[in-house]
Amino acid sequence: MARFVLVPGGWHGAWAFDDVSKVLSSEGHDVQALTLSGLGNEPANGANLDCHIDEVVQAIRGRDTHAILVGHSYGGMVITGAADREPSRVEAIVYADAYVPDHGASVWSLTTQNYRERFIAGVAADGLNCVPSAHLDKRCRPHPIATFLQAIKLTGNWRNVRSKAFIAAFGWEESPFIELYERLRLNPEWATHRLDCAHDIPRLAPAAFAKILLEYV
Repeated sequence: MARFVLVPGGWHGAWAFDDVSKVLSSEGHDVQALTLSGLGNEPANGANLDCHIDEVVQAIRGRDTHAILVGHSYGGMVITGAADREPSRVEAIVYADAYVPDHGASVWSLTTQNYRERFIAGVAADGLNCVPSAHLDKRCRPHPIATFLQAIKLTGNWRNVRSKAFIAAFGWEESPFIELYERLRLNPEWATHRLDCAHDIPRLAPAAFAKILLEYV
């Protein structure tokens, strides 16, 4: 039995992985999908990237078995930070159309100008939380803007995780992840996969996504 820790992208909670979790659980695996601070029913209370990384680290430490960390979109920042702090407890790290940062990077520095403009518009109301775009699921919540702006602090230990994989979604325009996929595809330390769907891989292609994840059990 493997153990999966699933970290959603911006504005989303654990519910974003419901269909993926069902597939993984049906195969007998332990699945822990997380709702990070500020993205559930409680207010954000100043959550930043460090806060979200701490929450995933605590999830990793909460059980004796090694974890397969999975991050979608913004979740890539979080799983990188957590794996950097606990590489010996992580069996694999899987990025689903997600940011893969180096030390000192942030979502703001890694994303496209189009997304930066969305962040600015979304945070205009209170300067603290970025409201979700109208086309997103109604369960989405305003996202603490500090988590997008804070630079990540990394030692590089996350690169010692045995298996590293990147899944790119090729079915949407203006993706900031295709160039990253093409670069990692040439790196022998990485496995790469592509899906023909839009960005929200966990909800648009749950069966195909879960099938890929099961390769790392």
